[in-house]
Amino acid sequence: METLIMEQSYFYDDEKVLVRTMVKSLIGKLNESLNNGDVNHVHAIIKQGILANHYSRDQYGINPTVRNLRTALLVADNIAPDRSMVIATLLYNLVRNNSIKEEEVVAKFGEDVAKITRGLIKVSQLYQRQAAVRNENFQKLLLTFADDIRVIIIMIVDRLGLMREINHHPNEQFVHDIAAESRYLYAPLAHRLGLYQIKSELEDMSLKYLNRKVYSQIAEKLSETKARRDAYVVDFIDPIKKALAESGLNFEIKGRTKSINSIWNKMKKKDVDLNGMYDLFAIRIIIDTEREKEKKECWIAYSIVTDIYTANPSRHKDWITIPKSNGYESLHITVKGPEDKWVEVQIRTKRMDEIAERGLAAHWKYKGIKSEGDLDSWMNNVREVLEAGSIGQMELVRGMNMNLYEKEVFVFTPKGDLFQLPMGSTILDFAFAIHTRVGCTCTGGRVDGKNQKINYKLKSGDTVEITTMSTQTPRQDWLNIAVTSKARNKIRQAVNEARVRQADMARELVQRRFKNRKIDLDEGTMAKLTKKLGYKTITDFYVDINEGHLDVNTVAEKYEQLVGRLTEGNPNAPHGTAEGFVLQPVKDEVPSDDILVIGNNVKGINYKLSKCCNPILGDKIAGFIASDGAIKIHKLECGNLKHLVAKYPYRLIKSAWSGKVGTQFAVTIKVVGKDDIGIVSNITSVINKNADTVLRNISISSQQGTFEGFLVVGIPSNDALDELMKKILALKGVKHVERVNR
Repeated sequence: METLIMEQSYFYDDEKVLVRTMVKSLIGKLNESLNNGDVNHVHAIIKQGILANHYSRDQYGINPTVRNLRTALLVADNIAPDRSMVIATLLYNLVRNNSIKEEEVVAKFGEDVAKITRGLIKVSQLYQRQAAVRNENFQKLLLTFADDIRVIIIMIVDRLGLMREINHHPNEQFVHDIAAESRYLYAPLAHRLGLYQIKSELEDMSLKYLNRKVYSQIAEKLSETKARRDAYVVDFIDPIKKALAESGLNFEIKGRTKSINSIWNKMKKKDVDLNGMYDLFAIRIIIDTEREKEKKECWIAYSIVTDIYTANPSRHKDWITIPKSNGYESLHITVKGPEDKWVEVQIRTKRMDEIAERGLAAHWKYKGIKSEGDLDSWMNNVREVLEAGSIGQMELVRGMNMNLYEKEVFVFTPKGDLFQLPMGSTILDFAFAIHTRVGCTCTGGRVDGKNQKINYKLKSGDTVEITTMSTQTPRQDWLNIAVTSKARNKIRQAVNEARVRQADMARELVQRRFKNRKIDLDEGTMAKLTKKLGYKTITDFYVDINEGHLDVNTVAEKYEQLVGRLTEGNPNAPHGTAEGFVLQPVKDEVPSDDILVIGNNVKGINYKLSKCCNPILGDKIAGFIASDGAIKIHKLECGNLKHLVAKYPYRLIKSAWSGKVGTQFAVTIKVVGKDDIGIVSNITSVINKNADTVLRNISISSQQGTFEGFLVVGIPSNDALDELMKKILALKGVKHVERVNR
């Protein structure tokens, strides 16, 4: 491969030296894992790609050969000298550019190399949708597309190499974009995989490129104080070491300085400068002991440290007595060391430290990275393999299942926006996910440029453009296509609203036809007719008329026949001419067989208490048939009811209570009085003493010595309300009490 440097026009002078060094180092690290001919095959393929102009520099002047060699070397150094990962890293761009066929890769290097190559090509294609990269679902989509965890590892390591390379790149916007993407995408991925050193370096370099001034200030300060800080740590630890050793504990002590990015985050969070930070560095005491002695020996160490140095009680955190929900166990204390400086000390056992660092992904959860179900234990397995660092254990990584999100699909809009939907979702679900109006008018879509019907099942990575038509409306059979709850709820709502509109139109038609035929329309008789014709609801009956399944003239005839039979069957029915009819005055008390009775034992009647007037047991009431067929119960004096009856008098239904309803009604009471601190407690005390009354809400305002409160109470009847209001009015300082509608 070293002959590549002979391509004079392809490499800069400094790149020639770099390539020679990296190739030699890489071959040495792979050593016996390489097959016969691997080096010559890779060299020939890359050279062919260069000569065919398939491996040219990108728009930012970065040489892909240099970049991929750097990534391959970082993989060998930081992960493992894995033949498949290294060769795939060097070749996948050439496969993507059709400089070499996938079949040739399989023939020369094997299926394992080809598998990683396919994964790298698939995830690289996602970057064509630039708008989606910042989407929180993009990380999930990467894991879904990769097929092999080694693909994600290569991407992370490649980003590390790129970040190192662009330190002095002239295109500031390019550097800014790469750094921002590294912070919100690659650093969290590295954290999840346990690549802590890479994660920390990515975050530090991101801060350096995004806020170089802050980075430089912290770096310079740390550099200036390093020798003094190291000496301070030694002075701080010495007395603790002696005391711990004298106690007989088996322990080790570690001291570490936080990363620059971590220091900056702490400075922002606590709004302090570098000198004011409590935990610029941390001391960790790790005790090696048996499980049953863990708590005891941790507290012995705690006692020793706090005997030597004064602790800050407000900074004490005990996660040994009550561990965190993710399993994290440790004692954290902040003590005042020499020179009155605050130092954080963490005390834990070897087992606790292993759980915090490796077990069940507890460490990255502890730092605030969100988990996603089974991803926890799966990522932990990967991390354990990586931390072991042996070639043999890398074989385990090859077989790891990447179907982490097999119950979800991730779909793009043409603009690059990314949506997460349940597996099995269709174009119709996607349309409703975008907007209800888009869903209601959806007629299909174009998936990756091909026309598809609304029932097309989406796959991760699909780019979908919804097609709509203004005349399209949701249909009942759409419920057999949609799987998401949002889509199904919106479809049901739209279908029901359409049915109500159809019913209203049909009702108006029936009213006009009956009027033309001089038939008096009675809603009660019509309800009997609809039941006789086999309809479950009055809405179904009117919808059938609107859709032409039932002729309105036939309805009129059947209605007249029913009225005739009802009249003939009633011996008390009045006889005579129409001129003899006298309108009788409405009495306050209506015979019980002429009214709708409201109470616990009423069945088969769809009624609701109206929100506008909130009737309660004891109020004089009336029912009104709404457009959806439900009966709304109003107070007889309700202004809304009077307005409705003026327009639709035939919808009025006389109603009364059945007696004791056995429930509580929500009522709002307005109380006005003298503003005094004790008036509220006196009012609430009166309410609480009433066994059947509950205070649900209270809002209070006071102005210029006057108190005004609105109380929402649950109360069983009008009589109980009157009694309560009398008691409140009798309180000292209360001037006025009334029931209001709110």
